[in-house]
Amino acid sequence: MPSYAIETPPVVAIPVAGQDVLFPVRRVYCIGRNYAAHAIEMGHDPNREDPFFFQKNPDNLDPSGEFPYPPKSEDVHHEAEMAVALKSGGANIPLDQALDHVFGYALALDMTRRDLQGVAKKMGRPWEIGKAFERSVPIGPLHRVDEVGHLDQGRVELKINGDIRQEGDLNQMIWKVPEMISYLSEYFTLAPGDIILSGTPSGVGPVRKGDEIELSIEGCA
Repeated sequence: MPSYAIETPPVVAIPVAGQDVLFPVRRVYCIGRNYAAHAIEMGHDPNREDPFFFQKNPDNLDPSGEFPYPPKSEDVHHEAEMAVALKSGGANIPLDQALDHVFGYALALDMTRRDLQGVAKKMGRPWEIGKAFERSVPIGPLHRVDEVGHLDQGRVELKINGDIRQEGDLNQMIWKVPEMISYLSEYFTLAPGDIILSGTPSGVGPVRKGDEIELSIEGCA
């Protein structure tokens, strides 16, 4: 069997709450504008339309609890999100079977170089330069479904230096978790290890070096 030409990259993995095991990550899908109030604050129509997704890289996930301010940006924003981790997958997953594929849920931040994303949008270019930079997804431990159930409601709150900046409820998502899974599976073959970031409430805004960011989601703590 041929050997690899270079050293094999490490497996990207995140911890599982209460267990001495890691969850290996395959892909990271992110839904855009999945809360009506956030769609409005970003200048878009909040009416339900087909969802759209972009991707981050697996090694953008960072469970360390630290977020180093990235280079080449003067306007980095926080976006509070719930991460959905899949234990299985497939293509064309029926809506009523979608939740069967969920391993668990975690707190996550979709950190965004908003100035670079804005330039990309204006020029009709992909968003990766604003979204998929190193350590752009601070993420907490995964909470297994058999311990917390399926999270379809619960307060979402993000504080910066003790002040509330984002607040909402999981039940305000335009596209619910089963719908996201089923829709994605029509275009991609989902698989164990896939992560879906499920969107952010309104109140996104800038962070500065030295800020303390605190995220909480009811049922996922």
